[in-house]
Amino acid sequence: MGAIGVVFGDIGTSPLYSLKESFIGHHPLRVDQAHIFGVLSLVFWTMIVIVTLKYVFMILRADNKGEGGSLALLALVSRCMVDARWTYVMVMLGLIATALFFGDAIITPAVSVLSAVEGLTVVHPAFEDLVLPISIAILIGLFAIQSRGTAAVGKLFGPIMVFYFLTIAVLGVSGIVQAPEILGALNPVFGFQFFALDPMLAFLALGSIVLAVTGAEALYADMGHFGRRAIMVAWLYMAFPCLLLNYLGQSAMMLRHPETVANPFFLLAPESMRLPLVLLATMATIIASQAVISGAFSVSQQAVQLGYLPRIRIRHTSASAAGQVYVPIVNWALLALVVLLVLGFKTSGNLASAYGIAVTGTMFITACMFGVIAFMVWKWPPLVAGFFTVLFLLVDGAYFASNVTKIPDGGWFPLLVAAIAFTMLTTWATGRRILRERLAEDSMPFDVFLNSVCHKVRRVAGTSVFLASNAEGIPPALLHNLKHNHILHDRVVVLTVETQNVPHVPPERRREVEDLGHGFYRMIIRIGFMDEANVPAELDAEKRAGGPFKPMETSYFLARQTLIASKRPGMAIWREKLFAWMVRNAESAMVFFRLPTNRVIELGSQLEI
Repeated sequence: MGAIGVVFGDIGTSPLYSLKESFIGHHPLRVDQAHIFGVLSLVFWTMIVIVTLKYVFMILRADNKGEGGSLALLALVSRCMVDARWTYVMVMLGLIATALFFGDAIITPAVSVLSAVEGLTVVHPAFEDLVLPISIAILIGLFAIQSRGTAAVGKLFGPIMVFYFLTIAVLGVSGIVQAPEILGALNPVFGFQFFALDPMLAFLALGSIVLAVTGAEALYADMGHFGRRAIMVAWLYMAFPCLLLNYLGQSAMMLRHPETVANPFFLLAPESMRLPLVLLATMATIIASQAVISGAFSVSQQAVQLGYLPRIRIRHTSASAAGQVYVPIVNWALLALVVLLVLGFKTSGNLASAYGIAVTGTMFITACMFGVIAFMVWKWPPLVAGFFTVLFLLVDGAYFASNVTKIPDGGWFPLLVAAIAFTMLTTWATGRRILRERLAEDSMPFDVFLNSVCHKVRRVAGTSVFLASNAEGIPPALLHNLKHNHILHDRVVVLTVETQNVPHVPPERRREVEDLGHGFYRMIIRIGFMDEANVPAELDAEKRAGGPFKPMETSYFLARQTLIASKRPGMAIWREKLFAWMVRNAESAMVFFRLPTNRVIELGSQLEI
């Protein structure tokens, strides 16, 4: 029920606009039997190949210990790559897919809610002036309830989506009864005939037809919230049959009454039922937005843990499901951009021009990664792996190429958002690498430090924990403390938190302790990219580092670097300034690692990068 309520909202509301845009969008088609049968055939087989075969039966099997999404897939692929050059290519593809997902997360709520509220104009033309204010009010309300958590939202939305799917299925059957011959359109021959009739127009029409499967990537991104089995059952036994019946019904009605192409979804309902249908569709589109919003939260958390974004505030909203999180800064940034998008494009038809390129780009990259997994991870027979990889690349490549033609009409917007996101992801990852190199230049080997310092420095009672980003050498905070205070605690722990390329690390493998002598210990805490970094809790569970850690006798030392952009080899000056700004605005390590506020000491320094 939760999966139906969250994951299938996006693809479930595609009937509101996909067929309409295919016929009266920027590349109109004649509303006759040849074009109706051709479009419907392509819609059906696209749902079979892309959603059912590719995502439900294959990509959902490529989970990274239960987690999905571009970064989880990237982590899974990276572990199996031997050649560093191919690893770099896969990393870039994964980051591009992640950036495109953020572009999609902005457009989906806008186009979904607008398309539903525009149904009011079918009920009465006088409602036209209310479409924008109502849409914006709904979007603000949707983002305002995100802090309650995905589970609570899913329980609220699940029954509504079940009712919605059953309703559109019944409406579809009522349309099929008008023209039962529409069932013949499921034959793939009609899709090929459509291309034979007008190859260029059919190619351009793919840009609108693909709107029928927007939301398929959310099935994979939201897998950590609900699990593979729940998503598979919900698609095969509820979402897919109901969607297919509705598309058949809309097409059958257009076959008998071509004028209904203006808004076939709402005109399929009897006049007395159109207002209730508008209200139901509006609720469904609110739910459609939830799929990409919760996916954006998951992807953001993974990006932070894998070192592609700075530390940001992340709230876990479920005690039982670790994958259910709420990220305030992402939530409010999405809201601001979605509202600007609605005010800028004004209609769902205009937004449909911008919609699709981010989705198809993500799908194409996922198909590339699927090939790597099929050959290298699952080790399928080469013929089988090659057949499915080529099939997915051809289908996704055709849809992506068609959507490229929409760039001047609005497709530039998700690409702009994706470019900004990609720049931030790569700048942070590269900046952290350069920062580690600069710190390593001034670092001192531990054995040299112990031999030259420990016998000359006064020791005081208690425990000091120095957090270090690198598990080698002396952390800057320890050197600064010694330089200015000239004392050391009886027990000194140099602590590094490492994020592994798995969602969760089992307790028995989380901590590694090395006794360095003279009261010094080096500890490494390993967490998964979906785990919470709670340092005090990890220390409390560790007994091998000279005994228990008493909260009131343990002090935590952090280094805070003020970064100065310079002309030293590294990144371009503007990227160095961007990285320095991201460092300044990152969540405090004290908050991120759950350190007690009254036991933390921060030591600052300046560093050129």
